[in-house]
Amino acid sequence: MRTDYAKIEPFITKDGSIIRELMHPDGGGSEKQSVAEAIVPMGSSTLAHRHLVAEEIYHITTGRGLMTLEAEVFEVSAGDTVLINSGVAHKLENTGSEFLKILCCCSPAYSHEDTELLE
Repeated sequence: MRTDYAKIEPFITKDGSIIRELMHPDGGGSEKQSVAEAIVPMGSSTLAHRHLVAEEIYHITTGRGLMTLEAEVFEVSAGDTVLINSGVAHKLENTGSEFLKILCCCSPAYSHEDTELLE
């Protein structure tokens, strides 16, 4: 199964990031997981949120920012990978001068219903 990046329409998730679902059970052929490109524009951040069921892995592909996992805050930049266990509150802020782009892998697949906003 293959998806075509140019044909994938971006949308805004509940946390405020710009998302392109690269592979998802609802359209792409995967059965149990999803991978998306998320973009956080310069000077902005996602809303603090958590997923009660899904575990996420963020792999930073471009830019830099501040990652918040519960009370821990640390810098991230291109090449870094962050594990976000289910139930863990998290937020990502773009502190750089270019788009902060990440690959976001979710298992089970991302759903709006599993996203609880915390702010």
